[in-house]
Amino acid sequence: MPEGDTVWLTARNLNLAIAGETLTGCDIRVPAFATVDLTGETVHEVVSVGKHLLHRIGDFSIHSHLKMEGSWHIYRPETPWRRPEWQARGILRVAEWTTVGFSLGVLEVVPTSQENTVIGHLGPDPLGASWNATEAIARLSDDPARPVFVALLDQRNIAGLGNEYVNELCFLRGVLPTRPVGDVDVPAIVALGERLLTNNRERPERTFTGNTRAGQQSWVYGRAGKPCRRCGTRILKGKLGPTPLIQRDTYWCPRCQS
Repeated sequence: MPEGDTVWLTARNLNLAIAGETLTGCDIRVPAFATVDLTGETVHEVVSVGKHLLHRIGDFSIHSHLKMEGSWHIYRPETPWRRPEWQARGILRVAEWTTVGFSLGVLEVVPTSQENTVIGHLGPDPLGASWNATEAIARLSDDPARPVFVALLDQRNIAGLGNEYVNELCFLRGVLPTRPVGDVDVPAIVALGERLLTNNRERPERTFTGNTRAGQQSWVYGRAGKPCRRCGTRILKGKLGPTPLIQRDTYWCPRCQS
């Protein structure tokens, strides 16, 4: 699933392809922004902020979020697309490349001077140039009774950690997802999160175990009922979230985590 590392790599690849180029085509297939045409404007850069992408073009920013199913592809002109055209939400063309955003959960256009209206709520991004671990620690620690799993998933605390990362972080630090933040070594879990994101950002397939073979990359995520790779105990699965209506899957080893 797209988490901070995936979005960072997507932004880097898009930036390498189209930054500094002039748009020769712009097709935003979202009703609210269907009349926006930035053709002729210069692509200044494409950057990630947590799980969000920003195409800074002329005086505007195209803001997108991949959610669960979204992706941006890069094609040579006239090359067949790998996903059906009806899934395309944004199409940007420069002389040598066509970039297509498929099934984007969010796609909107705002003046670059007003980017804060769409990403200002986000906490520090471990993969961002302005990463501030001290600020992330302070935000996480602000509500010591909150379950650590819920606090880490809250993008207002740290931008970029998703469900897979948070489950794996809890396992690697030996804490149950339900453990209150106040009982967790917050600086250590923040440092580990940054390290994992950084180590995974250059490759399309992430790993938490150090093994990149299919089925061997995770300790607990997606492994309910299977033996723990450390102790052999069966991995358990549950749900946890800030409210009963907003819950995510949790995975843990009842022996290795407490």
